[in-house]
Amino acid sequence: MPRLGFFLVVCILFISLDWYALDGLSLIFGKSDFVTLIYWISSLFIFIGFYKVYIDIQRSRHKIRRPSTNLILGFGFAILIAKLIFVGLLIFQDFTRLLIGAILGLSSLINDSTFAFPARNSLITTISAILSSIPLLSMLYGITKGKYKYEIENINLTFHDLPKAFDGFRIVQISDIHAGSFDSLEQVQKGIEIINSQKADLVVFTGDLVNSHKNEIDPYVTSFSKLSAPFGKLSILGNHDYYGLYRVAQNDPQKRYQYMEDFISKQQQMGFQLLNNESHLIEKEGESIRIIGVENWGKGPFPKKGDLDKALQGVNQNEFSILLSHDPSHWDYHVLPHSKKIHLTLSGHTHGLQFGINLGSFKWSPVKYRYPRWMGLYEKENQFLYVNRGFGFLAWPGRVGMTPEITVIELTSSKAS
Repeated sequence: MPRLGFFLVVCILFISLDWYALDGLSLIFGKSDFVTLIYWISSLFIFIGFYKVYIDIQRSRHKIRRPSTNLILGFGFAILIAKLIFVGLLIFQDFTRLLIGAILGLSSLINDSTFAFPARNSLITTISAILSSIPLLSMLYGITKGKYKYEIENINLTFHDLPKAFDGFRIVQISDIHAGSFDSLEQVQKGIEIINSQKADLVVFTGDLVNSHKNEIDPYVTSFSKLSAPFGKLSILGNHDYYGLYRVAQNDPQKRYQYMEDFISKQQQMGFQLLNNESHLIEKEGESIRIIGVENWGKGPFPKKGDLDKALQGVNQNEFSILLSHDPSHWDYHVLPHSKKIHLTLSGHTHGLQFGINLGSFKWSPVKYRYPRWMGLYEKENQFLYVNRGFGFLAWPGRVGMTPEITVIELTSSKAS
């Protein structure tokens, strides 16, 4: 019954939104029965499409998602955003009309004169429609091209205490694969080939392998197993990697154990060593650095299983260390205040919201108002944080301005110069 009630509320909201938008469009195109019929039929198809998408996603956790599913989901969401923007501008115009009408009405009462309530302005309404179409067109590009437009970000970092043997050491970071959202094995393999072409010494993955169930990675295990690096592949868990554990295993300790064992096995099949609150020593020419991995720790309603103290056990104060921590908020809350210095933290999680502007030094996304450290490189107290914007995509199957990222980090030792 609660689900039925929620469904009815959603239906009423969608119908109200459509009615208001159609009322605004009628000022531009005129009151036409044909236009009205086409509009309501298209809205019905989008609504049915959302339901079909929901069913497809529930039934295909261990399969490659159908491209049509993502297309319907992406297109429907793009239309919804365009309608929300258009309706928002209409409401602003109507509020202004109401305010002006109230002033004119009060004036007419005082002066005992007549007045006409101001009508919607067709030019302003047309401009509102044009403005709402801009994100619509950009989102259509995002769901067809942008979501697999992998870009390489090259970062060079110099440290005075990096062992000389690691001067020029190259690390590829990927994050937020979200395998359950992919709809093309070929495009995923293209990204893997780009990673391998970087000839990195080490590959690290900073969490969110799946959306909500461990089996979502099954179609891609062979592909990701082809990632190669001389010093191996290390990974950690992100918040989404626990959701299947909560939903499927629930409160049964044995099922929870079996679920995680199977998930770890899948990581091993891909050649990843999963670091759950532990560290890994990398040795080269008699010198070494530490790669530390914590389970997810996130500000807000996210799993807080990360234990930095446990992960740092056995790590000396003067060792050069790199931390893999999925959520960048962990850096401010636990990493910077910690007594042991961590030279570099690698995170993901934010995706750059998959929507924003990334033009040279100018970077903007609405996600910055939720996460102050949301994309790129940050430095404080001689410690660095890098936030990768993600390899895959989640929920909305597209990317606008925030393309999928492959980060190549080259470490430089000032001792070597």
